[in-house]
Amino acid sequence: MNLIYKGKTKDVFELENGNILLKFKDDVTGKDGVFDPGANEIGLSIEGIGNTNLKVTDFFFSELRKAGIETHHVSSDLVQGQMEVLKCKPFGKGIEVIFRNFAVGSFIRRYGLYAENMMPLNDYVEITLKDDIRQDPLITEDALIQLNILSKEEYDSLVSQTKKISNLITNILKDKGLKLIDIKLEYGKTTEGKVVLIDEISSGNMRVYKNGESLEPQEISRIILEA
Repeated sequence: MNLIYKGKTKDVFELENGNILLKFKDDVTGKDGVFDPGANEIGLSIEGIGNTNLKVTDFFFSELRKAGIETHHVSSDLVQGQMEVLKCKPFGKGIEVIFRNFAVGSFIRRYGLYAENMMPLNDYVEITLKDDIRQDPLITEDALIQLNILSKEEYDSLVSQTKKISNLITNILKDKGLKLIDIKLEYGKTTEGKVVLIDEISSGNMRVYKNGESLEPQEISRIILEA
């Protein structure tokens, strides 16, 4: 297999069969040693978190498959800490889709004149560009279309899938006594042109509370993986 690039939290390889292999790392995003799923830089390393993130990702992709939702997931090797996925083309140089159940973090920093912390939001979806230099700017639907990053149909599909997937995850976590505050997802296009969920679904990509308190990634994963 050939190394394509080294990412923040995963290394990416191309396999001989044309699929992609994602090898999970023990790094998580944050700042000054504090975990933050919305950060665009590595904040700290947590031993074993890469393999744990893969287990959580495998769990959620399995649940999505049961619900009839297509993703890029092919198979997972929990021993080696790696996942085989379909080759997908990113939108532009990469976009991130954030689903918010409650107003916290950057939402409050932007809209604090109107929003209150933990204000409930109704199926709120926003999109940011993967652009470290410009600190992952928020982008509107019109701008995405004007800049030929995606089409109107692709945008509608992406937003619709995000709501369906995020609500499913919200309910799964609720059954485990957890409250999903927000989650970051990524999408790409298969070689057949289908818009599907890519990357991972792990504790490092979501903000979760229990009894009003924010949980660390290890604790979120532990509860999710409990029988």
